[in-house]
Amino acid sequence: MSWVSTRAYYEDINSIVQRRVGPTASAPLLIESARRLESAGAGALVIAANSMHAVYDRVAGAVSIPVIHIADCVATRMTEKGIKRAALIGTRNVMMEDFYRERLVVEDIELLPPNMDIVETLDTIIYDELMHGKVRRDSERALRTMITNLEKAGAEAVVMACTELDLLIDTDANVLPIFDSGHIHAAAAADWIIGEEPAQADTPAG
Repeated sequence: MSWVSTRAYYEDINSIVQRRVGPTASAPLLIESARRLESAGAGALVIAANSMHAVYDRVAGAVSIPVIHIADCVATRMTEKGIKRAALIGTRNVMMEDFYRERLVVEDIELLPPNMDIVETLDTIIYDELMHGKVRRDSERALRTMITNLEKAGAEAVVMACTELDLLIDTDANVLPIFDSGHIHAAAAADWIIGEEPAQADTPAG
């Protein structure tokens, strides 16, 4: 989890709380490991990164408070918008492994199979550039081309399942609707803080 994604969550959650509660309102947030956060009084948790949801089950099993899953929040938003077929972009493990994909598929959202050229390109851009705060124009162009090709392959929308990709992708200036997982997840966290039910919150079994 890079400081880039943590900063994005902090800004998003506080902006939503300030807009909906009052101009001087701030969100009561703790940033640390799950058990220490629970011990410090946290009432719910978010893992502020898509890739690290690979350990979601272990985190949820180690605490007794709800852990709001990012992919569940995305699936809910996509279902509300009537999206049935999408492309998932992010790090290699998000695109290739089941821990993220299955949360969307179980909600009847069909996902295009991973394209290995896209997987390799995105993984390099994310880890070698964006996680260091670097934004290259060539990479921005590559992402626009990638999204255009995904639309040609039959995607109705794109799930931007990497918080750092927000640095490169303009969600309002593409051929397909872009579901920004980080913003959607932060909105669910803000809903929980304000007292409204988040899009999805899993309470650990037991």
